[in-house]
Amino acid sequence: MFTGLIEEMGMVAGLTDSGEGKLLTVNASAVLDGTKIGDSISINGACQTVTAMQPGSFTVFVSRVTLQVTTLGRFRIGQAVNLERALTLTARLGGHIVQGHVDFTGKVLAVKKDASGVEIDIAVEPAQMKHIVRKGSVATDGISLTVVETGDSWFRLYLIPETLGKTNIGLWKTGTIINIETDILAKYVERMLIFGKTGSEDKEQTSGDAGIMAKLAEGGYL
Repeated sequence: MFTGLIEEMGMVAGLTDSGEGKLLTVNASAVLDGTKIGDSISINGACQTVTAMQPGSFTVFVSRVTLQVTTLGRFRIGQAVNLERALTLTARLGGHIVQGHVDFTGKVLAVKKDASGVEIDIAVEPAQMKHIVRKGSVATDGISLTVVETGDSWFRLYLIPETLGKTNIGLWKTGTIINIETDILAKYVERMLIFGKTGSEDKEQTSGDAGIMAKLAEGGYL
């Protein structure tokens, strides 16, 4: 589990084929402290297990499934990536609960800068918006952020200079593909409401979704 507060930006040092997956090596410093083989590190929001360590870098095996769901297979040598070690029981949960299980990718629609920060619109499929709500949390490339506005197939973020300086968001531009993980709490609420209405998860998803929205409306959440 992670917090979505990036510890440092690393640099991709190697990406080679290995069976159906790839071996990814990342240059880093802060996240190497106390890390050993078998530990988990979030790389642009994807939880990966350290399989080897070298002075100033670490290596992970990126599985076929991870390559299909995330952007890790598209990494380029020298690319800056967001890194965070797994949360410990003594650490502060400063962001939100991030599992490191990327749900899907999105595309940067627009980047608008002003005197205080940067406004970024992200495009996703309409069906993927059900767990993304205004003022809710979302992890984008592993960064815990607050959604400031939503549409049928997009959501908006607003980034302050502190976040821009410590993450790779400053490198995003129109067309950039990013990893997205929606809030786990929203997923659990959906599942519980579906079970409460149907008694089974094998019922039609469409009827379940309609029931969820009705329940939330009754409770004053919509």
